[in-house]
Amino acid sequence: MVSDAAIASVVALVVTASFPFYLYGAWIIIEAETVTWDVLTHHLKFIVTGLLLTTIPAVVWMIPRFERQFGGLAAVHAFLGLQAYAMLILALTGIVRIFQVKRAHDLYGTPNPDMDISELHENMDSWRWRLRAGVAGYIVFWLLTWVLGMARFLILHTDYF
Repeated sequence: MVSDAAIASVVALVVTASFPFYLYGAWIIIEAETVTWDVLTHHLKFIVTGLLLTTIPAVVWMIPRFERQFGGLAAVHAFLGLQAYAMLILALTGIVRIFQVKRAHDLYGTPNPDMDISELHENMDSWRWRLRAGVAGYIVFWLLTWVLGMARFLILHTDYF
């Protein structure tokens, strides 16, 4: 039988491995002069991979053990993780609407780099703000959750503390 420490080590590595996927996915969008359908799908491949590398260990390993390990650090770790996902939902409420409007104007198929997308819909600036705030919030809470999770890993599964 595999020990909890060994599984926790693999989980820590998998969750840590998700961060470069987030960074590269963000870099793809930041570096793109115009977001075409190909750029968007390429970006999403990395973002979804990062989300899967974070979410699957949380659902399969962390959440089932939460009650047994319940304490101050576990509660804060869970709270921060939930805040990260709440920020992700905020970002999704923006990106879904932006996607719908850009798709309706065929800006993924025939992009117009000179077009100001704020003029496409009266709420576009609000949706873009939600997207930016949600993504930034997700990353901040993800990092806080990761730091606390690594501290919990060291406390629970190593002899350092």
